[in-house]
Amino acid sequence: MDRRNFLGMTGLGIAGLMIPFGSAIAAEALLVPLDVARKKRLADTALTAARGAGASYCDVRIGRYLRQFVITREDKVENVVNTESTGIGIRVLVDGAWGFAATNRLDDKSVAEAARQAAAIARANAKTQTAKVELAQAPGVGEVAWKTPIRKNAMEVPIKDKADLLLSVNAAALKAGADFVNSMLFLVNEQKYFASTDGSYIDQDVHRVWAPMTVTAIDKASGKFRTREGLSSPMGMGFEYLDGAASGKVVSPNGVVNYSHSYDMVEDAIAAAKQARQKLTAPSVKPGKYDLVLDPSHTWLTIHESIGHPLELDRVLGYEANYAGTSFATVDKLKSGFKYGSDQVTVFADKTQAGSLGAVGFDDEGVKTKRWDLIKDGVLVDYQTIRDQAHILGKTESDGCCYADSWSSVQFQRMANVSLAAGKNKLSVADMIKDVENGIYIVGDGSFSIDQQRYNAQFGGQLFYEIKNGKITGMLEDVAYQIRTPEFWNSCVAVCDESDYRLGGSFFDGKGQPGQVSAVSHGSATARFNGVNVINTARKLG
Repeated sequence: MDRRNFLGMTGLGIAGLMIPFGSAIAAEALLVPLDVARKKRLADTALTAARGAGASYCDVRIGRYLRQFVITREDKVENVVNTESTGIGIRVLVDGAWGFAATNRLDDKSVAEAARQAAAIARANAKTQTAKVELAQAPGVGEVAWKTPIRKNAMEVPIKDKADLLLSVNAAALKAGADFVNSMLFLVNEQKYFASTDGSYIDQDVHRVWAPMTVTAIDKASGKFRTREGLSSPMGMGFEYLDGAASGKVVSPNGVVNYSHSYDMVEDAIAAAKQARQKLTAPSVKPGKYDLVLDPSHTWLTIHESIGHPLELDRVLGYEANYAGTSFATVDKLKSGFKYGSDQVTVFADKTQAGSLGAVGFDDEGVKTKRWDLIKDGVLVDYQTIRDQAHILGKTESDGCCYADSWSSVQFQRMANVSLAAGKNKLSVADMIKDVENGIYIVGDGSFSIDQQRYNAQFGGQLFYEIKNGKITGMLEDVAYQIRTPEFWNSCVAVCDESDYRLGGSFFDGKGQPGQVSAVSHGSATARFNGVNVINTARKLG
């Protein structure tokens, strides 16, 4: 099934979504891993061939990428897709230039030929390259292994159990007042083996899960309809996230349930049906300046677009421009102590955070992952870098945020988990709201638009609640807010404490040409932003 047919069938309509498929296989075949000894032998074959062809450096990625999608609508299972893609990608440096080649034939002869081809490509690239690649050191770690700390491998759960869960979700939504509902389950398992001439042999087993839904209510008299998407976060977890134990939920002052490390999908579907119907009669927002109280289920996307992407160093330097632009946060701003946000705003990158989509032990350059600050007390202090960029900032090591979505794709800089740190002082959501005179409380992510430098943007959401004199007075509709990135983050006056901190994230984040997808989480606690411009998205002109 190709991407166009998949999107058309599911009705997701997610702009820029790219889903890399492999070959369709039976579900049982998802459980058969590649032998580690065989992977090491093939890696050594590639490293030896690359050295023999003149490479000063070589890294090898042997990958088995498994994906399973279960797609339902109302009382029907529309599709079940199991795919596998297995092969080897070889990257080399020759005469200070990169070369890359890949093959899905895992035998010594084919692997050696691919290594020599990568070297030939690098040698050709060197003839036109104006500056040699400078690689930051990444000392070899020997033979190590890392695995997502899951309790239940989602690939081992029978298809029938997954379909039954989704159909029960749909039935609950319909019973609660929905007219239409579609629910899906996306599962990913990346079995990745990395080896390099630095002396690393790293075996990693990465798991991710996402269970999105769309619930629709219709006013049959007028034909008007409203939807509410699920409030789950995609997570770097196993099926334990969906097995019914809702111990990780947080109930907001407006009664909306937000889920952290456990998701009751049926409960959320019932709430979604009721709220979609409430949206049909909710008054339209009056445009103007409001104080915004943003729930983590919403804030993650604003962080992603206005901080995560613009602080990728390749965008800052203009190396990445064709896919969604460059960045306003240029290197001169780092040197001048640019005030990116208020004193309440500390933003960190973290590839080690448990349960996050981007959590791995080592990146796709063999660099051990870590946590580091990007914005400290409102001041821009760093970017996200990889091995061949570190020297530009005077760094001696990479930040460990290099990634490829397939063995057949060359690895390049991808966003780490980028999160807004929780406030240091004890502050609940209820405490925050009681001090708001004229505001809007926003839950869930919606449509957005952002310019080519990540400076001007507009964000919607799923649920909007009016706040008057410290109390939530009811639901609003047709809300979107406009920002200029530094002005918005400088308007942040409060962030709730660690007890409210939760993860959101993107399961299919696109970047690059040819395009690749990665998965990344963004955490925050509920945050308040004063004096933000809100527009009415339903207003008609003329």
